[in-house]
Amino acid sequence: MKPYLKRAWAEVSLERLRKNIEVIKSLNSENTEVMAVVKADAYGHGYERVVCCLADECGIKYFAVSNLDEAIAVREYCPDAEILILGYTPPEYAHEISENNIIQGVVSTEYAKSLCHNSPDTVRCHVKIDTGMGRIGLRHDSPADCAAEIKDMMSISGLSVEGIYTHFAVADSDAPDNVEYTNKQEKYIIDTYDELVKMGIKLPHMHFMNSAATCYRNNSRSTLSRAGIIIYGLHPDISLPIPEGLEPVMELKAVISQVKTVPAGTCISYGRTFTSPKEMQIATVTIGYADGYSRLLSSKGEILVHGKRCKIVGRVCMDQLMIDVSDVPEAKSGDIVTLIGKDGDDMITADELASIYGTIGYEVVCGISKRVPRIYID
Repeated sequence: MKPYLKRAWAEVSLERLRKNIEVIKSLNSENTEVMAVVKADAYGHGYERVVCCLADECGIKYFAVSNLDEAIAVREYCPDAEILILGYTPPEYAHEISENNIIQGVVSTEYAKSLCHNSPDTVRCHVKIDTGMGRIGLRHDSPADCAAEIKDMMSISGLSVEGIYTHFAVADSDAPDNVEYTNKQEKYIIDTYDELVKMGIKLPHMHFMNSAATCYRNNSRSTLSRAGIIIYGLHPDISLPIPEGLEPVMELKAVISQVKTVPAGTCISYGRTFTSPKEMQIATVTIGYADGYSRLLSSKGEILVHGKRCKIVGRVCMDQLMIDVSDVPEAKSGDIVTLIGKDGDDMITADELASIYGTIGYEVVCGISKRVPRIYID
């Protein structure tokens, strides 16, 4: 038996990752480069192997992360990459930003000054503009006013402003009012950039395309497409299709530890929420909510066993769950089952699981815990 076939593991296909990047590149114009978003441990896929594959095999030069620790981790494997921190870094750590040649997202003039006060070296930055997300960034009534603050910011000693960016709130929706909202966000940042040009300032970067915009409203004015969830083959929104060729990169597997026959009237798992209505074959599977397989899937989720869907019965436990394998007589102890991925002609996706308990595929893959080893398939 292979050493990782113990109880539960995630298989990450680097081949699919490479193919997904090619699809994403084909969506962009020649003016736009892919910025791979690898925050949250590459959306749960494991940043080390993913980042190395993206840089060394896919030619990715730009990466986006959430925080300084993630940025330094990426820098270790990509000494020449351009790395942007999308979130907050305490000003006290500005010297580490500079030492590691990281680009910091700057949300205000006050924050920019504080960063430069705490670093003896130049702080590189992209300025975040709040065009309607309501989260972080400069907020002004007009693009001209926004451009004026950016111009003033550029006079701060020790600050190198290299770009501006924003984040769309509803680019993953085709509802008319949401499309109009995104149009306004896009126009605001483009107008801000153009106002800067009128002032004689031409920054190297202006970027506003996230995964959804990359798929559904690609715009060559954006110098970077910040591809996140689509790199990993999942939907920005399950209601809209993703471009042909994008495939899920991760599969989640586990093992059957026991199969038993139970008579009618047998209670299964905690809380006695399921009682067998007839004689059944029940298999116990070696995965649970501590592994990131949500308890909300209790008596709702399905698992592929020998290519057939088998329903979860009773509550998902911390380390185990039970399924009905009455229609899979060949099921036995030691069999590998598929919780996310393809088996035979059927497939269960992270997006499908997310729809069952009311979340998004992002949360499903990010939530697979660290105790589940990632196995990389080339």
